[in-house]
Amino acid sequence: MEKINILGTGCAMVTKCYNTCFTLSHEEEHFLVDTGGGNTILTNLEKLNIPINKIHHVFISHRHNDHITGIVWIVRAVAQQIINGKYEGDLKVYCHKENIEAIRTICGLLLEKKFTKYIDDKINFVEIFHGRKEWILSWEIEFFDIGSTKQLQFGFTTLLSNQKKLTFLGDEPYREALFNYAKDANYLLHEAFCLYSQRDIFKPYEKHHVTVKEACENAANLKVETLIMYHTEDKNITKRKELYVNEGKEYFKGNIIVPDDLEIINIQ
Repeated sequence: MEKINILGTGCAMVTKCYNTCFTLSHEEEHFLVDTGGGNTILTNLEKLNIPINKIHHVFISHRHNDHITGIVWIVRAVAQQIINGKYEGDLKVYCHKENIEAIRTICGLLLEKKFTKYIDDKINFVEIFHGRKEWILSWEIEFFDIGSTKQLQFGFTTLLSNQKKLTFLGDEPYREALFNYAKDANYLLHEAFCLYSQRDIFKPYEKHHVTVKEACENAANLKVETLIMYHTEDKNITKRKELYVNEGKEYFKGNIIVPDDLEIINIQ
């Protein structure tokens, strides 16, 4: 069975949940999408019973600290498993050239040589660019440039084993140039920084983000089946699911999922 394991749901400065990251999983193997900002990535993998030696593919969407910094802990954990003779095969890290350079730098600064010596040996980078396709686990993943005006960032789209279309838009709003990647998606992962009713409090537009309203309007226009909203503020964390779904239903009649950290979404 294919499923999405939600490791974190929050934006950069959250303290009541972890930064947005998840795995797209098939049977016992896991494709890790972003890594959050710290070693909570390892804690949450453990809580979801995802062994580090069952992760052989990692995608880093962009270089903001809440998406990339956790890769240091993934590299260290994988290297330790290699040292212990418990990691079969290689780890592939998919990201654009600037991210490759950044990961090399931070790992070189923060990790011991006994860990970094596996980079370009058992831990390898795969440089992505707009339109590049890679077979990862059971899926052909197509990466695309989301058109960020802040920093180069990629999303991806794929057909799952049951021919359901899944599209991940990164942590910025949908843009018209991405229409063919997102239209008719069975599962669309779209950021929603806050409620539209609280836009004056959280000021999402100043941060290149949108509200639940815009995310749901996009999903409706794209004829999406299921909308998954993430990368949110955490001030409404205890009632976030209820509040976001209720506001979203005003603009989108499809299925709305507002996951919490450690939630598992089964692909139907």
